[in-house]
Amino acid sequence: LEVVSEIMATTSSSSSSMTNVKPSKKRKLDFDEDRVARVYADGIFDLFHFGHARALQQCKELFPKVYLIVGVCDDVLTRERKGKTVMDETERAESIRHCKWVDQVIEHAPWVIDQKFLDDHRIDFVAHDSDPYNIGSDEDDVYAFVKSIGKFAPTQRTEGISTSDLINRVVKDYDSFVRRNLERGYTRHEMGVGFLKEKQIKVSGKMDEMKTSVDGFAKDVRMRGDEVIDSSKELLTKWVDNSQKLIDEFLQLFGKHGTLNRFIEHKVNSFEDSFKKFAKNTPM
Repeated sequence: LEVVSEIMATTSSSSSSMTNVKPSKKRKLDFDEDRVARVYADGIFDLFHFGHARALQQCKELFPKVYLIVGVCDDVLTRERKGKTVMDETERAESIRHCKWVDQVIEHAPWVIDQKFLDDHRIDFVAHDSDPYNIGSDEDDVYAFVKSIGKFAPTQRTEGISTSDLINRVVKDYDSFVRRNLERGYTRHEMGVGFLKEKQIKVSGKMDEMKTSVDGFAKDVRMRGDEVIDSSKELLTKWVDNSQKLIDEFLQLFGKHGTLNRFIEHKVNSFEDSFKKFAKNTPM
C-alpha cells in the first residue's frame, strides 16, 4: 500500500504528460501553415489512457501539417522529480509509439526544455496545457522559457480521466483485484500480499460467493412465488370472465323455467293425463 500511495502522489497533480487534453479547433499561431510544423509534447505517460491520446490528437491537429514529437522522461528523472510510476520507461515509451498521432518518440526527455533542445530537434512549438507546471522544479513554470519566446502552444484538458483516477480505482477495490489475481494464478508473493491478508481476502471472497448464492436462491423463490400468484390470478380472471356463462347454463338447466324443470313438468302432466284417462274408463 505504501507503494500505491507513492504512485498516487506521483500522479495526483497535473502532469507533464498533458493528461486530460481534449481535441479542439486549430489555433491561430504565428506559423506558415504551408510548412510542416514540428510540435513537441513531453510527459510521463504512465498507464497510457484515452486522456493522453486525446492530448496527442490535439497536438497533431494544431496545424494542417504536423510532425508530432513526444518526449518521455526516464525512470531515474521521474523518480527524482516526481515519484514512482506503475510502468517503467520502456513500457511508457512503447505505449506512445503505438499511438497513431505520434510520429517520433524521444526517450530520456529533459524535465525543462532549453534552447539547445529546441535547436537539436528543430522544434517549432511545445504543446501543453496553459497552467503553470512547477512539479519537480525550482521554477514557477518549467514551460516559462518556451512561453517567453513565443513557441508555446496551449492545449486543454479532458476531464474525468487521469492516471491518478485509474490508480484510485484499483486502491478503492484493492481486495477485489487481489482476489481476482489470486484466482488467475498469481501468488501473494508476486503481489506483495501478506499471509494473513491473503487468507482474509480468500475468506471474504467465499462469503461474497455465499451471499451471491443465497441472493440467487431468494430471487428464484420469489420468481417461483410470483409464477404461482400469476397462475392463480390467470385462473381467477378466467373464472370471473366465464362465471356469467356458467350461471346462465346452470339456470337453463336447473332454473324455474329451465330444461330440467320443463322435463319434470312434462312428465308430471303426461302422468296426470294418463291417470285421468284411466280413471275415466274404469267403472266404479
